[in-house]
Amino acid sequence: MAPVFSKIGIIGGGISGLAAAKQLSHHHPVVFEATDSLGGVWKHCSFKSTKLQTPRCDYEFSDYPWPERDNSSFPSYVEILEYLYSYATHFDLLKFVKFNSKVVEILFVGDRKTAYYGSLLPGQPIWEVAVQSEEGVQWYAFEFLVICTGKYGDVPKIPEFPHDKGPEIFKGKVLHTLDYCKLDDEGTTQLLKGKKVAVIGYKKSAIDLATECAEANQGPEGQTCTMVIRTLHWTVPHYWIWGLPFYLFYSTRSSQFLHERPNYGFLRNSLCHLLSPARQAVSKIIESYLAWKLPLDKYGLRPDHPFVEDYASCQMAILPENFFTEADKGNIAFKRASRWWFWEGGVEFEDNTKLEADVVILATGFDGKKKLKSIIPEPFRSLVEFPSGMMPLYRGTIHPLIPNMAFVGYIESVSNLHTAELRCIWLARLIDDQFKLPSVEKMLQQTTKEMEIMKRTTRFYKRSCISTFSINHSDEICEEMGWTSWRKKNWLAEAFSPYNSQDYQEE
Repeated sequence: MAPVFSKIGIIGGGISGLAAAKQLSHHHPVVFEATDSLGGVWKHCSFKSTKLQTPRCDYEFSDYPWPERDNSSFPSYVEILEYLYSYATHFDLLKFVKFNSKVVEILFVGDRKTAYYGSLLPGQPIWEVAVQSEEGVQWYAFEFLVICTGKYGDVPKIPEFPHDKGPEIFKGKVLHTLDYCKLDDEGTTQLLKGKKVAVIGYKKSAIDLATECAEANQGPEGQTCTMVIRTLHWTVPHYWIWGLPFYLFYSTRSSQFLHERPNYGFLRNSLCHLLSPARQAVSKIIESYLAWKLPLDKYGLRPDHPFVEDYASCQMAILPENFFTEADKGNIAFKRASRWWFWEGGVEFEDNTKLEADVVILATGFDGKKKLKSIIPEPFRSLVEFPSGMMPLYRGTIHPLIPNMAFVGYIESVSNLHTAELRCIWLARLIDDQFKLPSVEKMLQQTTKEMEIMKRTTRFYKRSCISTFSINHSDEICEEMGWTSWRKKNWLAEAFSPYNSQDYQEE
């Protein structure tokens, strides 16, 4: 059967896929969503306690504000799913989506040399895509392909264990957070209540999960949930630091002036070097507040790296309100360990201590690159990841060495929805020939500069986060589209107010 031909294919129905579908809607794209629902990780990787990590006004589409955008509460994942479906319905995007359609293979059928130059819609197929649905496998052909499968979900990252010390010898139950998310309320209660639970990890999912475990184990028959922590990260109780809004420290043009950014000359880079004490001072101010506000020293949870390194790698987690309250009641305990493995009764550590457990939940993250490499064909598969571990994407979207393909949602920021939408606006104008890409060499130079900044800013650089120069990143995207990069009404707002999606409404 001949492939079904269309101009643009989009893989993934999360926030990036929706943003791409909206901006490219005039090309009538085909959106493949492997499940029966929109929402991506908000649908398939959320717990009942999962909430947005930023104020809702920082997580909205520029042309579709939240109904109560000034509400200071953090919306739950259910509210976010409702917002995304409302957005899709309002802009009639559901007609583009093929649900329960999983991409299982991609083939390159174009000419690599001609695909780099000229129109990105050359009039003939560049990529063929095999899609598995209830009816079987159907092939599609596209002039341009947008990958929006994201870095999270689908493929769990499972630790490696010594021989005969893996989950197979444990007599209890082992599951990843991806499996936990599939349980209903009754299932989670049965799993956690009255059980000795070990949660492996200390990022947002692990913290939320430990809190849920503690809440399920109230009363005299309750058991303690123990968090097994390899690497500590800074956590934040709310978005205020010593009475000042958090955005003043990192999310304004004036605050990001202190940080390194690409494409600045010798004098600006020299000034940035001279300002390094100011950057360190800002980090210290926030660290001092968190150490005063939270019992970090009491529980041995103060990280040994600066706060700015977690912010620069998009790993700053907002704490559930009752997290340390439950710890104070003895319902959450903490165990630091660089290495661990299983024994039949639970978890064993490198210091020869053992932790008894009925359930071990791996909050160890996801393997986004493995998920991506499973569908990207050679010779492009080997280009997805540089030796540094990061993915080189021009404007966070175009791989300079992979023709007629875009990636949205792989370079993170503080608000991934905002950056996804702006990049999709840029991508739509690029596909419509409103501007041209630079040469491959110049694009690689740009991506290399950004990756070098990430490496100098944080030891966790492999997460590919632009949070410390996000405004500059948006500036360069705007300038390339021919937009004004300074989007505020006056210089005072430009210097001291935060940027969000509303500042980037289409001109």
